[in-house]
Amino acid sequence: MNLFPINAGNLKLDGGAMFGVVPKSLWEKTNPADANNMIELATRCLLIEDGNRLILIDNGMGNKQSKKFFSYYYLWGNHTLEGSLKAHGFHPDDITDVFLTHLHFDHCGGSVQWNKDKTGYEPAFKNAHFWSNQDHWLWATQPNKREKASFLKENIIPIEESGQLKFTSLPKNDLLNNSELGFDIFFANGHTDKQMIPLIKYKDKTIAFMADLLPTVGHLPLPYIMGYDTRPLLSLNEKEKFLNIAAENNYYLFLEHDAYNEMITVQKTERGVRLNNTYTSHDIFN
Repeated sequence: MNLFPINAGNLKLDGGAMFGVVPKSLWEKTNPADANNMIELATRCLLIEDGNRLILIDNGMGNKQSKKFFSYYYLWGNHTLEGSLKAHGFHPDDITDVFLTHLHFDHCGGSVQWNKDKTGYEPAFKNAHFWSNQDHWLWATQPNKREKASFLKENIIPIEESGQLKFTSLPKNDLLNNSELGFDIFFANGHTDKQMIPLIKYKDKTIAFMADLLPTVGHLPLPYIMGYDTRPLLSLNEKEKFLNIAAENNYYLFLEHDAYNEMITVQKTERGVRLNNTYTSHDIFN
């Protein structure tokens, strides 16, 4: 098995929205804001090369939205999904599976692109299966009013129409062992219903792709919950449970949204679970 970080692009979001009720005087110590109160974030995906399968976990915002849409998110840097794949010697047509932790636009927007004539949409990975789960798919396609702006139909419906959509099994509790993709999945419901956190066994390590359960290092303290979460108290409990497991088992946490810290380990302290060490992907994957 080989693992590759795939940077699908960088954006900025409002720091207050990213940290909910936590005062700026606290969160800006780890995530400094610009004059517009925006903090720098990544959309860092993960590519798994395992035998004949090439599995891409999440794929960023994509490039099909309007200039007005992208202007809300202050894109910065030169990273692109296709450029990052190419840097590792891959092409979108090589991808066999696209695993979507959840269907918010900054995680699944790269799944779909304009067709050549720009008359409609088509999957950006023509040879891949797209993996979600049945409960979350229903949640996203019949969205509540609070999340409706994050579930964009043009990112979701073309996947189903293509015939390339597949669903993972659902666990009896919160952990699905040995999923159809070959890795375990931790299910979390606080951010959005049935968000999936992959746990990849790599050599003697467990790599946890944290998605929005832990967006950045700055979100490690338990009360540091995003304003975007639909059930913040549930997020707090899920986060506490997962971080304790991660500390006890020395998981390597792969951070999707932290622009400057790719991977971390955590440890238990008197103040709760806190940062142990930071790593680059090169440190762990090579």
